Formats: sequence, structure tokens, C-alpha cells
Amino acid sequence: MAITARVGVLAAIGAVVVGLAVPSWGGVAAVFAVLVVLVLVDLALAGGVRGLGFTRSGETSTRLGEPVEVRLAVTNPGRRVVRGVVRDAWPPSAGVVRDRQALVVPAGESRVVSFELRPTRRGERRADRVTVRSVGPLGLAARQGSHRVPWAVRVLPPFHSRRHLPSRLARLQQLDGRQAALVRGAGTEFDSLREYVVGDDVRSIDWRATARARDVMVRTWRPERDRHVLLVLDTGRTSAGRVGDEPRLDAMMEAALLLATLASRAGDRVDLLAYDRQLRASVRGGSVPALVNALALLEPALVETDARGLVGEVLRRTPHRSLVVLLTGLDAAPLEEGLLPVLPALSARHGLVVASVTDPRLTEMARGRGDAEAVYEAAAAERSLAERRHVSGLLRRRGVEVVDAEPAELPPALADRYLALKATGRL
Repeated sequence: MAITARVGVLAAIGAVVVGLAVPSWGGVAAVFAVLVVLVLVDLALAGGVRGLGFTRSGETSTRLGEPVEVRLAVTNPGRRVVRGVVRDAWPPSAGVVRDRQALVVPAGESRVVSFELRPTRRGERRADRVTVRSVGPLGLAARQGSHRVPWAVRVLPPFHSRRHLPSRLARLQQLDGRQAALVRGAGTEFDSLREYVVGDDVRSIDWRATARARDVMVRTWRPERDRHVLLVLDTGRTSAGRVGDEPRLDAMMEAALLLATLASRAGDRVDLLAYDRQLRASVRGGSVPALVNALALLEPALVETDARGLVGEVLRRTPHRSLVVLLTGLDAAPLEEGLLPVLPALSARHGLVVASVTDPRLTEMARGRGDAEAVYEAAAAERSLAERRHVSGLLRRRGVEVVDAEPAELPPALADRYLALKATGRL
């Protein structure tokens, strides 16, 4: 039960009447009794809310930052009209634009109300309760009841880096022989012969074909297809650090999605592995939508990553030579104590690329010279950057490809490194 503001207005009017006409306790009691009777009558005439039926429909997934509509059908099996307000409760991160809607459902009929969501976080967003307040014909009192009507909306990564996909696909077409500019690389598949043009690698000249023709002929090569690419996301504590307005893990997801889309278009098989101290997600031979759905539910774990367990999981799942792309941090202490000791077991069997997100704030701080505080910040930032360069050098000396870039630049930089490996036949 609930009472409306009209009761307060009537009570104020009654107080004025009592004060001017019959200023006594009897007058107060009479006004109070009249109000109680009116409220009870209005409550008795209000439509019931306990027997209402609810059915949900609408979208079950959306990208982060994009709107989604969820519809709620309300059925009134009673004999009185239900007139009032319906509230659809969601967690704050679901971003309900307006969670209360006016509702009028005649007896024996149904009405549909729509709620717009603009989620602010990835993951599964579940509806809580639907509360209906049915107001009586006098507008003084209302019946109120809550119902559980399950529904969930999966909020997927935004995939802002897809804007880089057309240019990388054009380069992939060049590598794949669909345009004239074919390249030569060790371990690639022979495609055809064509005339030599300035800039061609002289090692691609086919001397037998040249002897039979009037012009110098070169071989063109088609990059091998059906390679295996394993994306490994480190979901340990370093992935929880915020870089700009988002966690480091979200920036790594953007890079993983762009690379997965590009590699699948290139005919390579892409798998996904997320690990910290246990397996968080695994997708084998799945499509890009399957990877997106798996990434949507990932959250950083505030634990130190078990590097030995991560490498063991990778080796167990990939017995044949593959390109392993490890998206992790380049913090000196965790890498030198965790990954570097077990790295030879991984790099000896697979091609390895380590990709990491650089905080652009470090570069800004390193340039600061305004006052003593800025100088100290610059010294601290420069030390952090020097440690990252040191760790990158250690990895490269062990034959590991390193991609270290700011959040907006990491996806295209990683895609370019993949294309370079494919062009030179190292994939």
C-alpha cells in the first residue's frame, strides 16, 4: 500500500477548516476519520497488482555504449483497470534511461512498455524486480507489488578498433595475391610469374623463366593459409590498472579483437585463452562472434598471474607450432620473476609476440619541468619507461616480438606486426 500527495493536500485543507470552523479535538478526529475512509475506499477500488502477468522481449546483447531496448508486456487478468506506474529495476551499470513508466491496463487486456538501456560496463546485466503501483480512482491510495521477471543483456566489448580493419584488409589482399603487388617470403606458397619491376627483391628472379622470355621474370608468392593463432590474455592484477578512462584489460581486448578478425579473414584459425591463476575463458576454433561473447564476461582478477601455469596451459593446448600472442603488462618485477624464467619452453616451440599497453600519462609526466613536483614526477616516469625498455630488450634478445603502444595505437600496431610476420613467412 502507498498513499499519494493528494492525502497531504486534503489533510492541509481539513486542518484549515478545523482551525477556522470547529477548533477542537473533535474536529481533528472527524477530519482524520474522513481521510481514512476515503483512503480505504480508494484502495479497495484500485486494480490488483498481485495477479498481474509479465512477459519480456527485446534485445539480449549490445555493444558497450550503444542503446538497447527491452520491452515488458503487462497482462491484467482482474476485473478493475490498473492505472499507475511501473518501475523496472536494473543495476546502475545497465544505464536505464528512465526506469519508471506510466501504465494503464484495462481489465482482461495487455499493454507493452519499453525501457531503454545504455550500459556503462561490459558483462552480463540482469534485471532485478518489476514493481507496479496501481492508484485508485480518487488518486489517494495505491496498491503496490513487486515481481521477478528474469532478463539479461550481455554487454559486448565496443570494438572501436574495427575502424582500422579496412586498411589492414587491403594490405592483406596485397599479400594474398589479389592485387599486383605480391611479395616474396621464405616459407610462402608459389603463386605465379610476372615481369620484374623496380623495387622487386632480386632473390625472387626466376632465371629459367627469364631465359625463355625476353624480360626478367620474377616469382610471386602467396602467404600460407590455415595457420594457427592463439590469443592469450593475462587477466591478473596488472590488467586491472586503469589507463586513461578504462582498465588495461579493455585495451588489450580491442587489440585481440582486431587481430582475431584480421587473422580469420586471412584464413588462419584463431583460438582464445584467458588466464591468471586459473583458466577464465577458452575458445577453440571459434568464430569472431564467439570470441566477442567470451571476452564480454572477462574481468580482471586482483591476483598475481601464475606464469608457469599459463605457459603450461598454452603448451598443453597447442602441440603444433603456432603464433602465440600474449597480451600482458611489461612491468619489470612480474615479468623478470614470472614469465622470463619459463619463456624458453614457450618460445622454443612457438612463435611468440608479447603485446602490452603503455600509459600515455607516463610520457606526459616525463616531459614535465614546471616545478619541483613536476621534476620528481618526470624522474619517476622516466624510470618506469626505462624499465619497460629494459624488459622489452630482454624479450627481444630471446627471440620474442614485442609490441608496446598506447591504448589507441596498440590494436593497429599489433595488426601490423601480424601482417609483417605473414609477409615474411614467419607465421
